[in-house]
Amino acid sequence: MAWDEWELLKTQAAERQTTAMQLNQLPPGDGKQPSMRVPAKYGDLNVKQHELARIGGNAFDLYNDLWDQARKAVPSSEKAARTLTLASFALGSALQHVATRWDEQLSSLMDACAHISNHMTVTKRLHADDDHYIRRQMSSIDLLDAGFDERVGEAGPKNEIYGPANKQKDQN
Repeated sequence: MAWDEWELLKTQAAERQTTAMQLNQLPPGDGKQPSMRVPAKYGDLNVKQHELARIGGNAFDLYNDLWDQARKAVPSSEKAARTLTLASFALGSALQHVATRWDEQLSSLMDACAHISNHMTVTKRLHADDDHYIRRQMSSIDLLDAGFDERVGEAGPKNEIYGPANKQKDQN
């Protein structure tokens, strides 16, 4: 790119630039990208306990399979690397490097599986406790509301702190 072209591009960019803040985004209602959905229109996140349990179970099974199957290659690869190194083959150190990296990556993947499995178990318990708490609170509110619906006599005067009744109706 020539210097003149660069200067021209800078000038054009400066002319387009506004002093106000600008957010780069798609126009609302584009509908081409499913990730741009509005939650109120499509509903909130909804996960069932058996789905969480299945995800956690799959992560646990994968962890066990990785430990049982994928780990088998490391000892034999390390032994072959030692043998090749003792025989003065340069391939020995390369094979040792591969075995070490394999073991590190395997450990990282197994840690991730264990984290997912544990997180799903904790999430399931936590949300079950939350659901029970909310259910208890809502039932006590219903009981309280029922008590207020059983009035004896006429309703009392409006509290002055909320202002005149006419103003309140106009604001709504």
